[in-house]
Amino acid sequence: MSADRPDRKILLSESEMPTQWYNIVPDLPAPPPSALHPGTLEPAGPADFEPLFPMALIMQEVSMDRYIDIPDEVLDVYRMWRPSPMYRALGLERALDTPARIYYKYEGVSPAGSHKPNTAVAQAYYNKVEGVKKLTTETGAGQWGTALAFACALFDLECEVWQVRSSYDQKPYRRAMIETFGGVIHPSPSDLTEAGRAVLAANPGSPGSLGIAISEAVEMAAPNPEVKYALGSVLNHVLMHQTIIGEEALLQLAKVGETPDVLVGCTGGGSNFGGLAFPFMREKMAGNMNPRVLAVEPAACPSLTRGVYSYDFGDTAGTTPLMKMHTLGHQFVPDPIHAGGLRYHGMAPLISHIYELGMMDAIAINQNECFDSGVQFARTEGIVPAPEPTHALAGTVRQALEAKEAGEERVILTALCGHGHLDMAAYDCYFAGEMIDYEFPEEKVQDAMTRIPAV
Repeated sequence: MSADRPDRKILLSESEMPTQWYNIVPDLPAPPPSALHPGTLEPAGPADFEPLFPMALIMQEVSMDRYIDIPDEVLDVYRMWRPSPMYRALGLERALDTPARIYYKYEGVSPAGSHKPNTAVAQAYYNKVEGVKKLTTETGAGQWGTALAFACALFDLECEVWQVRSSYDQKPYRRAMIETFGGVIHPSPSDLTEAGRAVLAANPGSPGSLGIAISEAVEMAAPNPEVKYALGSVLNHVLMHQTIIGEEALLQLAKVGETPDVLVGCTGGGSNFGGLAFPFMREKMAGNMNPRVLAVEPAACPSLTRGVYSYDFGDTAGTTPLMKMHTLGHQFVPDPIHAGGLRYHGMAPLISHIYELGMMDAIAINQNECFDSGVQFARTEGIVPAPEPTHALAGTVRQALEAKEAGEERVILTALCGHGHLDMAAYDCYFAGEMIDYEFPEEKVQDAMTRIPAV
């Protein structure tokens, strides 16, 4: 490792942008468990996913190919913002007075302001090729809904979005951005679906959840062959599309002669974390480097650190195939913390499996500490982070201070997965001293486990 070149901004040329996605599954020491049909409990096959996804994405979901070529049409769109920049956080390093060298891969330069278009563009393309006319989806903070609306506009597809009610109310300009790109957006739970009406009947003031919003989007897509459903995280093909982040990061660190000692990412469903981490895990498995891989999740939605590794539904209504994952229970309704993109009841099955294999660590952090780090980052690096990556920043700050305490050099890489320009209500709440640290109660964990399907 070299500390002699304190480059603040590390760029790749367009010609250096990776042209393949990386599929980590063939390199794992044990295969991940299969998804199960919710009725038969037999391994789910392509036909079980066909009502929701185009066949190209279904085949990527189960692929054993290590690399998959990125279509030229997708690469053409990626070039609007990719390769994305990597920065050395020199200002943050000075503020922390740490010997650690901190690098961050910045995905907020995309048209949607986050990493989400990396898969939204790919999903829209494959659906368009197979004759789909419309995509439905859910969104939490709104970054995924924004990304899909943007991608659908480029490929002349209709887009209908169900946004978790608490985020819908907190983030009005995210709604406006989705509508600007041509998307139609509803608060979830809504009265447009059976799933939404059932929730409202039981709790008219429900703040919603990603699981409920998924149920609504799936219900509207499944019966119509010209309508498909698009998921912004969790599934294998979604995480694979995001690996362009890690592949670029490997090339950028190589340009300055650095190898990470610690890699830190925020986790909700897992797409941003997997996109950064998987290429580095490949190099670790090959013996080329040995970073500690650390996932950071909200203390209010701690699926990895306090959830149970079990088969569960991906949605609240129980309509999806069963996936083995770390889960808080598919009927979990999270407290309305501001990191809306991290409020999912389950972790990506692939990340859950890797966690069970002992290939990564996970911690949960409360939102006040996360916003402490986010504000410090903004004041030293000039970028206001979205609430979601403040979790990764809090983990990064902890690592940098540990290095200071130990008096050791440490190279830390993190992913700044999006900016917070449309999340300023959360910062208002923080500065007003009104932000509450929610701890997920143990009794809720135990209660949720009673509702997990018996497999």
